[in-house]
Amino acid sequence: MESNASALEKWNPTLQLWGNGVQRFSFGEMESNASALEKWSPTLQLWEIKMKNLDLLPHIDEDLKQSLIKQLRNLWTHTSTAIEGNTLSLGETAFVIEEGLTVSGKPLKDHEEVVGHASAIELIWRYIARESDFTKADLFALHKAVQTERITDIYKPVGNWKVEPNGTTVITDDQQQNFLEYAAPNAVPALMDNWFEMINRFSRDKLDRNQALTAYTEIHLSFVRIHPFFDGNGRIARLVANFPVINSGFPPIIIPVEKRREYIRLLSKYELAVGQPQVGEPLLPKKALFVDFITFCGESWKPSQKLVEAAREKQLLRNQQDKDWINRLEQNL
Repeated sequence: MESNASALEKWNPTLQLWGNGVQRFSFGEMESNASALEKWSPTLQLWEIKMKNLDLLPHIDEDLKQSLIKQLRNLWTHTSTAIEGNTLSLGETAFVIEEGLTVSGKPLKDHEEVVGHASAIELIWRYIARESDFTKADLFALHKAVQTERITDIYKPVGNWKVEPNGTTVITDDQQQNFLEYAAPNAVPALMDNWFEMINRFSRDKLDRNQALTAYTEIHLSFVRIHPFFDGNGRIARLVANFPVINSGFPPIIIPVEKRREYIRLLSKYELAVGQPQVGEPLLPKKALFVDFITFCGESWKPSQKLVEAAREKQLLRNQQDKDWINRLEQNL
């Protein structure tokens, strides 16, 4: 495998490189000018505008703000893909995204997955910045972004609902094996209509911290219950559930890969308890049964909050240094 930017573009055309390590992800023809960047990529444009209004980031210098955006993207991409088995480390994930180069000895699939996930984050920023409802077309675009392995198979559609039943084998707390069946394919359109109503209801108003955490868990858990795609459901659930969180001025909730086993256990425990989702029934019956998942997600929020706090502390230090410098100047006058 060639280890340069042109080689990466050959095997994954979604990655477009820009000067000084700034990357742009596109599904169309490569454009090479600033206006094209402004039209498509919100990472340094639209979401940057959005961030200026975030309660967590008042008066943050531009370089600290852009560094925070990159750190959140890298951590989010690494953990979400690693939960699904990706072998790239956090450092390798950042290297692939930011430098457009490959890591020796690592599978091509892993490179494609992190690039695809980073492009999906770009889409999330874009959807939030436009300030309108999240749509089926938006969700299908996210699926196309994360599902980088293009399979020519009518039974495995990319960017469309699943056409075959799907499920997984889980082991309960008492060590019993069970088959967990997700929503039937013919039930998906109606169930997802209800799900879109839920995510857009949560996203229309600014939420406080507890409300944002509740929104994340309910959007996440209901999406996983339905499992509307043949593959990629976990990565997409961890993306879209953050829509109202970020929209309310908070950093994304990022599930740590170290807690993968507990994460899967809590999801499957609730899903087994309430059974296969059915049209006409609540997406999340017996909400008392997923209190533990809410607590888990609250704990998982801490790493991204820590990154935000670190940026704030650096800004406070800079502000103090500026004051000290001005005081010295005044004393010398």
